[in-house]
Amino acid sequence: MNGWNADPNAFAYGLPGSIAPIEEFDPLGFANGATEGEMKRYREAEVTHSRVAMLAAFGFLVGENFHPLFGTAGTELLAIDSLTEVRKVLPQFFEILVIVISGAEVYRALCGWTKPSGVIGVADGDLLVADYYPGDIGFDPLGLKPEDTDEFNAMQTKELNNGRLAMLGIAGMVAQELVDHLPILKNDFGI
Repeated sequence: MNGWNADPNAFAYGLPGSIAPIEEFDPLGFANGATEGEMKRYREAEVTHSRVAMLAAFGFLVGENFHPLFGTAGTELLAIDSLTEVRKVLPQFFEILVIVISGAEVYRALCGWTKPSGVIGVADGDLLVADYYPGDIGFDPLGLKPEDTDEFNAMQTKELNNGRLAMLGIAGMVAQELVDHLPILKNDFGI
């Protein structure tokens, strides 16, 4: 069950994620004239970036106040400087991180993407597997994915909207720390 049947007459082919008061928000017009495959790729990118942004925002706030690993416990660190400090203690950290992220991306590609044709200059059609739902790689260890289609669509809309907020939020947090060099949760207002 993926909770979605493509509707070529609906905005974004009927994919969940539209919410009031601006139900069909697409200021740059990506959905205009997009094929179903293109729309699924756009949604795949949005879901992926949303999930990364949600993890980043959470990690950013937690990392400022709690960092017991790599010998940084008890030190005050800006979140934007944390990885630099980790690199000083464990120089191979980024290489390990790249391997872990690459493994996750290969798994995602194997789940949802078609194999390339191998011919340079030949388009590979829609690129995503026909029955693949954007963002659904089958990873649900806690069994949170609803079985009911309406509940699934509501959950997808919530995830997308939280992810959209997280993308804006993490951009703001990074910008704030770069500008004033103060932790997010400790500012001039005494908070």
